[in-house]
Amino acid sequence: MTSLAKVTTDKFVHLRKGAWRLRARTDFERVRREGRSWSHQLLVLVACPNASGLTRVGVAAGKRVGSAVVRNRAKRLMREAVRQYYPYIRTGWDLLLIARVSIVPVKLQAVAAALESLLRQADLLLAVSEQAGSPFQQQTE
Repeated sequence: MTSLAKVTTDKFVHLRKGAWRLRARTDFERVRREGRSWSHQLLVLVACPNASGLTRVGVAAGKRVGSAVVRNRAKRLMREAVRQYYPYIRTGWDLLLIARVSIVPVKLQAVAAALESLLRQADLLLAVSEQAGSPFQQQTE
């Protein structure tokens, strides 16, 4: 495990389990209503500032994505991609990731690349040194 991967993992583990998750229906509705969205072929990012100083992330997959098994896999992929990038996401935001049908056949690397692209478009990704590459690439090598 590289030093970057260790930092990423350690910083994530220090959060109380589930503290970074957006769970309440009212929070999902607020982010959808007040937030700004960016889209990618695989997923949609909706971001809304919050007052807590902590970035929380919610994931959603509608029935058009597929059966319950397929939707759950899509949500697991999105949560894992967020876990990889969480230490590099600006604080004080509520984020909502919505799966699109095209996420079904792809692997984690493609979802992580899509998330990175959306975070850059939204200017929510803190500077990651270009030498180090993306956090996801560091951990899988």
